[in-house]
Amino acid sequence: MIGPNSEQLGVVSIQRALELANEYELDLVEVAPTATPPVCRIIDFSKYKYDQEKKERKVKKHQHVTHLKQIRIKPHIGDHDLDIKMKQTIVFLSKRDKVKINMVFQGREMSFKDQWKAVLEKIITKTAEHAVIEKEPLAEGRIVSLVLAPKADK
Repeated sequence: MIGPNSEQLGVVSIQRALELANEYELDLVEVAPTATPPVCRIIDFSKYKYDQEKKERKVKKHQHVTHLKQIRIKPHIGDHDLDIKMKQTIVFLSKRDKVKINMVFQGREMSFKDQWKAVLEKIITKTAEHAVIEKEPLAEGRIVSLVLAPKADK
């Protein structure tokens, strides 16, 4: 048994442990039930639980969940429109999110592969200092997608 000030009280009976807990006006908590004999501790359980939750909140506060943001473009996008989309992509990457760029085709636009490959090359060069290519451009029906991940911090 462990006392309220973390001192060893030795092996005591359950009745004696409950009496000691009542004397200190604290709770008797079984810390290691699988040990022989089981280890119990006299603590304020509500304070202990609060401290545990506080530690969990602190750990959670410093975590970042990576999201996958998507940006849609067309193969005949203008330079200014592409610049605006790339600025938004860089904002997403600076927030440590991944970005999936979807190029959507309509009608016969699929037949002009050389034009849309040039647009993808522009995208890759404009985001080169902020991102690495996680997934190469892949054609899936009428959509060509490219996944960019933020560069690792140095």
